[in-house]
Amino acid sequence: MNVIVSNKADEILSSLNIDVIKKVQGEFSAEEIVSMFENFFYEKLILDITAIKDYSELKNIQNLSINLDANKLIILLDGTSITSSSEYISGLISMGIYNFTKNRDGIMYLISHPNSYKDVASLQSLDDKPDTIIRSDNVGSRVIGFRNLTEHAGSTTLIYMIMKRLEKNYKVSAIEVDKNDFIFFNDKKMISCSSDDLGKELLRLSSDTDIVLIDLNNSNQNRACNEVIYLIEPSIIKVNKLVVKNREILKTLDGKKVILNKCLLTPKDISEFEMEAGIKTFYAIPPVNDRIPNIAIDNFLIRMGFLKQKDDMNTPSNQGGLFGIFKH
Repeated sequence: MNVIVSNKADEILSSLNIDVIKKVQGEFSAEEIVSMFENFFYEKLILDITAIKDYSELKNIQNLSINLDANKLIILLDGTSITSSSEYISGLISMGIYNFTKNRDGIMYLISHPNSYKDVASLQSLDDKPDTIIRSDNVGSRVIGFRNLTEHAGSTTLIYMIMKRLEKNYKVSAIEVDKNDFIFFNDKKMISCSSDDLGKELLRLSSDTDIVLIDLNNSNQNRACNEVIYLIEPSIIKVNKLVVKNREILKTLDGKKVILNKCLLTPKDISEFEMEAGIKTFYAIPPVNDRIPNIAIDNFLIRMGFLKQKDDMNTPSNQGGLFGIFKH
């Protein structure tokens, strides 16, 4: 059974030949829609975009993607220049919302043939370009998640070092989920919260923060992020332990951003690792001193699209380019 939330497109949605368990009509805030359906069982939630107050602000859509199952959402766009723009479509895809259309036939198709990321990847014109930050003024914060794959791969400390480098050029905050390790850094911009409160923290930060870094730990909050970085410490024992726990884990990383952290492998070693693992790594970061600026971190951030970091690379405190050879 399906749920319909309609407003200006009520005539179109009323003509759908589907089983409907509940239908509401009107204009609602994202919070109101979440409260109506977060504990409600349904197969698909078909949502008229005009039923969301201030739907031109993608941060309101992000609230839905965090608190509702994005795989069950089908959004009927209104065909305006705002919702038809590449920035808006890219924003939806970055949130994990892949099922959107502009007409009745599209809704009927998506109910039985839901999109995967591969079906909409060509529409995400801003994604994964090293010379572009995946953010525009109406998208809100760029939310980057970090997840350790091997034990103690260093996500917490890496996030701290990245934040300290980025804050020279951007407004940046960090959140750790379901842990309290950030307290040891003694930095007010590093927040600890539960999985349940993550959405609220992101909404609070979205109005005045350019970048939010999330230490995901063991939570299942990937969909709260525009992108997720997976960390592997590529020592033999760490990688073998990872594979013993889950022999299929490396196969799931195809097409994802995999970082070799605390990596002492040579470029040749890295190529052999990629061949054996069947994955392509995005970057390799060597062990670094977390007390001083380091060119390896800035190189990584430039690769991620934060081009303002280029201006800092030639400062005296950031010299010593030995680690620059690890740019991958």
